[in-house]
Amino acid sequence: MATGTAPSQPPAWAYLSLAASMALVGSYVGLSKLLVAVFPVLLLAWLRFGIAALAMAHWVKRRPGDAPLSPHERRLLFLESFLGNFLFSICMLYGVLLTSAVTAGVTMAAIPAAVALLSRVFLGEHIRGRVVLAIACAAAGIALLALARGDTAGGEAASPLGYALLLAAVFCEASYVVIGKRLTGQVSPRRISALINLWGLALVTPFGLWQAWSFDFVAVGAGLWGLLGFYAIAASMVTVWLWMQGLRHVPSSRAGVFTVLLPVSAALVGVLLLGERFGAAHLAAFGLALAGLLLATWPDGGLRRRAPTASVRPD
Repeated sequence: MATGTAPSQPPAWAYLSLAASMALVGSYVGLSKLLVAVFPVLLLAWLRFGIAALAMAHWVKRRPGDAPLSPHERRLLFLESFLGNFLFSICMLYGVLLTSAVTAGVTMAAIPAAVALLSRVFLGEHIRGRVVLAIACAAAGIALLALARGDTAGGEAASPLGYALLLAAVFCEASYVVIGKRLTGQVSPRRISALINLWGLALVTPFGLWQAWSFDFVAVGAGLWGLLGFYAIAASMVTVWLWMQGLRHVPSSRAGVFTVLLPVSAALVGVLLLGERFGAAHLAAFGLALAGLLLATWPDGGLRRRAPTASVRPD
């Protein structure tokens, strides 16, 4: 991991990493309704972590120049996995099962506010007025999107427990952002991704084996196996690595605004892949979401020149 004084204005690729990460999360949240209709939730989580563990096996070892993990970093890695990986997956999947993908996407719009709150409480980060306004724009855009898509939920009855689980998933994801900010200063994004996935696999293995015992794997079609592979790699490998790369350079309260792309991406999956309606209200919602991102990421001081600083290259 390269060292140096981070620039006051994060590099563009850091923002792109955060945006791509949350867009991928939203896509698999939207598609998870198809998976939980076939796979039991705990078995699905176990298969996800297992597939990703095989793909990331070469990321586990410490690379030359990496410092050994301290006891504090080991505790943070466990908490990062337990809250942001294991519990988030369980709460999100069960929440989607008991409500709908639309409801999940709308509820996830609360993540930026939860991130800002936890960043203030646990990291002592100052939340600038512009970031508060960005969070408000993001929430307003997704609320409008929810109203526009209100007729696409198919009239499914939503369980109060489902809403509670989705809200729990919101704070699990917010905890993931805040803890990740502490970790990225000392541990490479690749190693964080691999280690928290291994913790997730260890935590869910007893439950996954229990549900696998009576599950008919032969009855699952090739298309669903392909979707499961995408879910596993995207959820445990690609999105975590992208998020940790961006989070090394962006304050967590500002990075949290990028989670607005989670429900936006889930909506796009519904429109482009599931044939749902796209109208003027959707355009307005996306416009508000874009305004929030611009407010959160616009350079401080505009085009004012900054003194040269050392840069940190991505892993």
